[in-house]
Amino acid sequence: MDIVGLIPQFGGLIWTLLAFVVALSVIVAIHEYGHYIVGRWCGIKADVFSLGFGPVLWSGTDKHGTNWQIAALPFGGYVKFAGDANAASGKDDAAMAAVADDPKAARHTMHGAPLWARTLTVAAGPVFNFAMSILIFFAVAFSTGVARDPLTVGDIRALPQGAGELQVGDEIVAVEGGAIPKEDPAYSIFVDALPKTPTLTYDVRRDGREMSVDGPYLLPPVVLQVMPQSAAIAAGLQSGDVITGIDDAPVSAFSQLKDAVESSDGAPLALKVWRDGDTLDVTLTPKVVDEPQADGSFQRALRIGIAGGMAFEAATDTPGVGEALSGGVQNTWRIITGSLSGLREMIVGNISTCNLSGPVGIAQTSGAMASQGAQSFIYFIAVLSTAVGLLNLFPIPALDGGHLVFFAYEAVTGKPPSDKALRVLMTIGLTMVLSLMVFALGNDLFCP
Repeated sequence: MDIVGLIPQFGGLIWTLLAFVVALSVIVAIHEYGHYIVGRWCGIKADVFSLGFGPVLWSGTDKHGTNWQIAALPFGGYVKFAGDANAASGKDDAAMAAVADDPKAARHTMHGAPLWARTLTVAAGPVFNFAMSILIFFAVAFSTGVARDPLTVGDIRALPQGAGELQVGDEIVAVEGGAIPKEDPAYSIFVDALPKTPTLTYDVRRDGREMSVDGPYLLPPVVLQVMPQSAAIAAGLQSGDVITGIDDAPVSAFSQLKDAVESSDGAPLALKVWRDGDTLDVTLTPKVVDEPQADGSFQRALRIGIAGGMAFEAATDTPGVGEALSGGVQNTWRIITGSLSGLREMIVGNISTCNLSGPVGIAQTSGAMASQGAQSFIYFIAVLSTAVGLLNLFPIPALDGGHLVFFAYEAVTGKPPSDKALRVLMTIGLTMVLSLMVFALGNDLFCP
């Protein structure tokens, strides 16, 4: 056995696991802290705040009497409130019996607190997940900025044909005689009509003067991002690569690459890749993916898993607080609606259930996003945080959404479900959750 050859794979596995643990720990900590702090504000005492399960590695008790601990298995966490029998907030009959004659003490338990306090405490976990996503998207918008209007060259990407006469600071007036539309579908129509040549003619405003200069094709086949679990990442493509040929045919436009992939019928493609002045030969096979559409439906297509962009980075301006915050809310809402739409389409059979990833798939994605830089990894955490918050709102007993359904029943009938009914429903809920986890793990292991 080649032990030396296994070292890079082992290092990659450690990196993937570390990224997964960090991402999950941050999301779980925010979720559980939402339960904890809102519960405390509502007068409910927390006995244990645990990050992880299993043997306790570290613990300490704060002035409020809460035992904070880190456990050995970093794949979740929980807050155990006073009166809870377990991490799923089942009722501890003995503990509740002990405070039955003391209304003040009972008020500080989860099961003796008013309905409004229990509802806010349970809902706080998913709400904190959504809030974290919004704040991350807000921070990303502030750090990256928004494209300046008019479109201005901020930096020119490294391309085989070079930058031509285009310079940083040039304001783009027109390309090949036409102004660049700002919105689709006019933008896509404009780009499709451009000559598929390595260079184009740009009309620019430079130092107050308008002039025509030669510059690289507007949307060259440059790789700006490599998607996790894609053909591109498996083939070793990297951000900054430029694809110059496909099956011995030269390409100048990203649309030519897209057309070649879509017409490949899933056959392997031989790519010529320009990387830092060197030319590499890369072979990859496109994968079938279900892509979300603007109307909420999904369309099946062949993809290699890369995202491109313009030949230059657009100069940016710092957005206003309101604009950045609105963008954060819109991004979070887009993830929620897209996830619900995808789930609906899987249930009715319009798209493959292989779109549902389990822990292995999430871990692979974590490692892939972390390898592409801190911003990509933090952005992924925001996306995953929204997904976790949404999942916890599903009306399944044992999840936060299930508890909220019980509280809604109590609000309507004036009394909670019986303890026997709760035990049966919680057992059903745990079975459903475990079955979903096993199904998702099966997808990770057996889906193509």
